[in-house]
Amino acid sequence: MMTTDPALTPDPVDRGIPQRVRIRTTPAARPGIEPGRNGRTAITARPVVFDIRDMSCSYGSNRALDWTTLKIYRNIVTAVIGPSGCGKSTFIRSLNRMNDSIPGFSVGGEILYHGHDVYGSQANRVEVRRRIGMVFQKPNPFPKSIYDNIAWAARNLGMKRDLDARVERALRHAALWDEVKDRLRDSALGLSGGQQQRLCIARAIAVEPDVLLLDEPASALDPIATASIEELMTTLKDRYTIVIVTHNMQQAARVADRTAFFSLDTTGPERVGTLIEYNDTETIFSSPADPRTRDYVTGQFG
Repeated sequence: MMTTDPALTPDPVDRGIPQRVRIRTTPAARPGIEPGRNGRTAITARPVVFDIRDMSCSYGSNRALDWTTLKIYRNIVTAVIGPSGCGKSTFIRSLNRMNDSIPGFSVGGEILYHGHDVYGSQANRVEVRRRIGMVFQKPNPFPKSIYDNIAWAARNLGMKRDLDARVERALRHAALWDEVKDRLRDSALGLSGGQQQRLCIARAIAVEPDVLLLDEPASALDPIATASIEELMTTLKDRYTIVIVTHNMQQAARVADRTAFFSLDTTGPERVGTLIEYNDTETIFSSPADPRTRDYVTGQFG
C-alpha cells in the first residue's frame, strides 16, 4: 500500500494531514464510458480500484473464505450477495483491514488497492482506513453533537482547516444538511434511525475517502429510510467507489452496477465461503452462468 516512490505525491484532498507516505489514485476515466442498460454505469475504460487475487481468510484454524479473485472498478456500486455465513462481511471488512483486531484472523493472497498491497509490510493501517471508509449495519453515532460526529475523524487526522465547511460539505453529500443545519449542536442520538445512518455516511466521507464500504447499511431501517439510503448511493457513486453487502436481492438489483455472488462450497470436508459468480447485475439476475446463482436469486435457497 505505501511506497517510497517520490512520484507518488499527496493528492489535494490530503493537504492538512500529518505527513506520511501516501499513494496517488488515478482519476476516474471518463472517455469511452457508455451508459449501461437500465441506467446503470458500464465499466468500459474504468480504472481498477481493487485487484483481488486468490484471497483467502481464516479465523484461527477455521477458513471463512477461499480463492476469491475479482476486480472492483471505480465509481460504480458493487453489491456482494449470498446466504448467511458465506463470508460476505469477512470479505468487505478485509478490504480496509477492519478484521485486523480479531484474534487469530489471517488473510492470504493479495488485495491490491490501486496496485498497492493493502496488507504489505509498509502499509499504514490508518491511511488504509482513511482512503477506504466503512459504514456498518447498525447506525453507530457517537454520543456527541451532530457537528462533532462529523468533525471527529478530521480533527484526529489533523484536517482542521475550514472545518465548518468540511462538516457542511459532508452533510450535504449525505443529503442530511437541510434536515440538521439548524441543530448541529444537538446530540446525534436524537436523530431517527435513517438520519443516523446518513450521519454515519457523512462521518465517513468527511475525510474524503476514495472508497465507501457499506455492510448492510439499510437492514435495520424502515422502507422509507431504506429508499433514502439507496438514492444516496446512486448519487454518491459519482464521487466514490461503493461496495455494499446486502441480504436484500431486490436492493442489489436496484442499486448495483456489478454483483458478486458468494456461497458455501460444500465439496470438501469444510463449508467455506467461495465466490461463485461475478458479473454485471443484469446478467446475474437474468441469465447467470452458474446454476447455484440462478437458484439463489430465484429464491430456491438462502
